[in-house]
Amino acid sequence: MNPQEQLLALIPEKKFFIGIDSDGCAFDTMEIKQKECFCPNFIKLFGLQPVSKYARETWEFVNLYSTNRGCNRFLAVNETLRLLSMRPEIKARSFTVPSPAPLIEWTNKETKLGNQTLKKYAEEINDPFISQTLEWSLKVNEDIKKMISGIAPFPFVRECLEKTKSTADVMVVSQTPLEALKREWEENRIDNFVRMIAGQEHGTKAEHLKYAAKGKYPDDKILMIGDANGDLKAARSNGVSFFPINPGKEEESWEKLCIEGLDRFFAGTFRGGYEDELIKEFETYLPEHPHWKLV
Repeated sequence: MNPQEQLLALIPEKKFFIGIDSDGCAFDTMEIKQKECFCPNFIKLFGLQPVSKYARETWEFVNLYSTNRGCNRFLAVNETLRLLSMRPEIKARSFTVPSPAPLIEWTNKETKLGNQTLKKYAEEINDPFISQTLEWSLKVNEDIKKMISGIAPFPFVRECLEKTKSTADVMVVSQTPLEALKREWEENRIDNFVRMIAGQEHGTKAEHLKYAAKGKYPDDKILMIGDANGDLKAARSNGVSFFPINPGKEEESWEKLCIEGLDRFFAGTFRGGYEDELIKEFETYLPEHPHWKLV
């Protein structure tokens, strides 16, 4: 059974469906993964050592502090190199930023943006940049496996899961590789609260919701919980509800969800003014444009 068929095969057992993002949402893993695993390998394997200061700042903006927070890693490479090439500091140093054109071509036509599909593509076209990107991605996974352990879910995550177990079918909706997701949820013994764990191998977050929940539950009985703009877009593209976990205010957000958000969702009073106010506040946390000048 392929990943899409696994999502389609999910049969409702409860009246409600809840999708939960993992990195940066359920777990406080975004900062350590991005700063200690993704970024150092990005600088090393893409030859950005001469401009490492600006490469790091740009990578962290894209992946942690902008509307692109939480996006797929390969889309993050495209966007970071694009912004980096537009920085005046880079031009002043006469440094040539690698062109992600081959990767852009692949990400434009492939929805399952993971190592397996990239490996197959690399074998087909034998492009140096694609091979370089695959090497980077594999090294990131290797470092994450070595470094990331013992990180518990945010406070109130477990309480929220306890509160949903008798009422909602819960699924992890993430762009993290499946192996890492399973390891983190099992390590913390909260995997038993979810019907399924969906990672980057299963497609986009919008596809996760579309195939696992859309049409199986009423739209107002489907909720996406996330900390990034991509989570909001996934919910909106499917016409379902969204509860934001605000970056930097994760504990407060989970407590609010536990104390009032879930009750409203189950009571049918979530949509409308309540949800609108939540999203309005959420959108103030992540800017679209960097603070530095672009040329």
